[in-house]
Amino acid sequence: MRAFILAGGFATRLWPLTEKRAKPLLPLAGKPIIEHIMEQIPQNVPVNISTNALFETGFIEWLQNRNDTRTNLLIEQTVKDDQKLGALGAVAQWIEQEHVADDVLLLTGDNYFGFSLQKFLESAPSGKTLLAAYDIGNTERARAFGTVVTDAHDTVTAFEEKPSNPRTTLVSTGCSLLPRHILPILVKHAQTHPDNVGGLFEELLKQGEIVQCFAFTEPWFDIGSFHAYMEATKELVGDNVRIARSSTCEKTKTEGSVLIGEHCRVRNATLTNVVLFEGCTVENCELRNCIVDTGCSLQNIDLSGKMLRAGTVLQT
Repeated sequence: MRAFILAGGFATRLWPLTEKRAKPLLPLAGKPIIEHIMEQIPQNVPVNISTNALFETGFIEWLQNRNDTRTNLLIEQTVKDDQKLGALGAVAQWIEQEHVADDVLLLTGDNYFGFSLQKFLESAPSGKTLLAAYDIGNTERARAFGTVVTDAHDTVTAFEEKPSNPRTTLVSTGCSLLPRHILPILVKHAQTHPDNVGGLFEELLKQGEIVQCFAFTEPWFDIGSFHAYMEATKELVGDNVRIARSSTCEKTKTEGSVLIGEHCRVRNATLTNVVLFEGCTVENCELRNCIVDTGCSLQNIDLSGKMLRAGTVLQT
């Protein structure tokens, strides 16, 4: 088995946080989103991460810091969204260039999976595709995702990409196990549908392949927006404050989920559901539902519902 993590999206809905940083490298509850995934992949499974040239340096630095020897970084020579191979296209290119003939654990690098990946792998039926699905609770929310219709035996009977009238509240979560024999189907399908991973499962069903569903109820987040980022942070951190050892926080009131990164200095502030990246200074401020990128300096500021670009200086 080999693992392949898709991490090449430009994530414009999270700008300015992702203007120069890959979304999977954004800190979530104290460590990069992708780190939560990597920790769950069995140590004997080689990992391949696909990203683009714009984010290459960030991934190299992250891998060096974790002293990783089992991970291979694959770089698309693209710096704009309209130049990309597409998610499925990137997988297909890797399969062809590396002559992959193993089962593939396919993961999306900007998702948080609360379930046990080991349990997922252990439940995989031999020679069949396994798809992880989360019950999102209502059909209105399900419209934004690929939905998974199953029978009484957890066999997938239909996969619908962002349906206007969902028949189920089970949604695909960017985690699947692809048996080696379906890789040629993936490569061929990617030639005409390079950016639609969900479409692969529709194609498999059309060709009579069996796709099983691994349904779970543990937390799951597709971190594609400011709202999703804050929702995931609140779920994982709870009503707690976490302050990095190298940081100081004095005469400050905190409420909800508050994370203060390395080398920050906070004084005389009120923070409610706030994430401070490293190297920030906050004095005499009231911040509510804010994400503050690296090296920002804020004084005498009242902000709510904002994402601040790295190095922002706001003073009154």
